[in-house]
Amino acid sequence: MKLSRQDIQDLERRKRLNIINSVTGIKPANLIGTVSDSGQENLAIFSSVVHLGSDPALLGFITRPTGEVHRHTYENLKENGFYTINQVPIPIIKNAHYTSAKLEREESEFKRMNLTPSYREDFKAPFVEESRLKIGMKFEDENPIKLNGTIMIIGSIEYLEINDDAVNDLGYIDLEQLKTAGISGLNSYYELKYLESFPYVRSNEIPDFGS
Repeated sequence: MKLSRQDIQDLERRKRLNIINSVTGIKPANLIGTVSDSGQENLAIFSSVVHLGSDPALLGFITRPTGEVHRHTYENLKENGFYTINQVPIPIIKNAHYTSAKLEREESEFKRMNLTPSYREDFKAPFVEESRLKIGMKFEDENPIKLNGTIMIIGSIEYLEINDDAVNDLGYIDLEQLKTAGISGLNSYYELKYLESFPYVRSNEIPDFGS
């Protein structure tokens, strides 16, 4: 298959959406938990969480345009400034996937999808108890993307909780041991398998690849 920009634009809408959402490959599956100031909990699956820096520790994610359709995740984190990112383990991929449904504001995805909200002292937003890697985030900034109206949310890591046996002495996290799931496109889930680790690359230590 070879597609020009015009070919892509001319595709049937759903086929175009599926292709473009899949071309980036397997992405992390995360549940973002928020709560309104009135106490209404919300949970939604995202595949757009990215590392933005280590000092300070920053993560970003993309939320879809606001407007006629309410974006409860965005509204809640802007209201109180906190949210959680919870990696999705394989046993709960079906529950996690269905949090993408557009529920009414007063209905909790935690309850509807049979997932357990849990709180940590001094942190307002709910974590997903079933997750094996939980991240507490503080909202720092937002950058609108003018071409399509989406918004990049930037947050700082305020809290981390990871299964002890999944982190080695150097700080590397074993995602296979955590049974972390990945997403391709909008609805295809993958199991991660560890392959190999390589050293930090220095120009004078590059192997001979036979070029």
